[in-house]
Amino acid sequence: MKFVNANGAAIPALGFGVFRMSDDEVERVVPAALEAGFRHFDTAQIYQNEAALGRALEKAGARRDDLFLTTKVWVDNYDPEKFMGSVDESLERLGVNQVDLLLLHWPANKVSIADQVEQLNSVHASGKSRFIGVSNQNVAQMKESIAKSTAPIVTNQIEVHPYLDQTTAANAAQAAGVAITAYFGMADGAVVHDPALIAIGEKYGKSAAQVTLRWLIQRGFVALSKTAKTERVAENFAIFDFELSGDDMVAIGKRARPDGRLVSPPGLAPVWDR
Repeated sequence: MKFVNANGAAIPALGFGVFRMSDDEVERVVPAALEAGFRHFDTAQIYQNEAALGRALEKAGARRDDLFLTTKVWVDNYDPEKFMGSVDESLERLGVNQVDLLLLHWPANKVSIADQVEQLNSVHASGKSRFIGVSNQNVAQMKESIAKSTAPIVTNQIEVHPYLDQTTAANAAQAAGVAITAYFGMADGAVVHDPALIAIGEKYGKSAAQVTLRWLIQRGFVALSKTAKTERVAENFAIFDFELSGDDMVAIGKRARPDGRLVSPPGLAPVWDR
């Protein structure tokens, strides 16, 4: 497994995300993910499947020291009276005493970035998370989080796929030593049907999905994969035995378009960077 190093954290470059997965799907697919080689698992309070992930990992006999677990605090819990308690509940559901990475899920517009980061630091100081980070922040918010945080911000988890140019965010993160964690890499399924990506994959004997995950990792990002089909899990992990050419990397990046962003919920999302 390749790792992305950021401000003291060694994050497995390929993770398995459980967004929009039912408890049954999580408990069925996670053992297959472990068998394929996944050790980085990403969930969130709002996904309502932390407990299923915890059960699946325990039943599969996964060693805690081998895992990298990420969860995210939902915006309704940013209040100081709720934040720490919500993290305690996440830990209980996951069946662990500490997560490896705790993120603020969305900036939202009701609690200041400074106050959000203060709560995040309290959790880190308590030892309930090894590392902390943010998610869905624009560059200005990320820079504010870094400046206000006493503990290092190790990642900004954002939407990244071939149809969305995230160069501005990526360059700012790199300059600050912060990793980009890419979610929605398949662009809600569009990637697997893209003729240009399919054609690139044929040159390497790989699928369009594998090409896209490889593109993300070659850019130095942490890539989150996801599938509810056990037969697809091993395919998603099999991306470390080939390397995209420079020309193919450029060609994939040129798939970006002005309307490429797919995730921007009102009241949660910031004003995005151009």
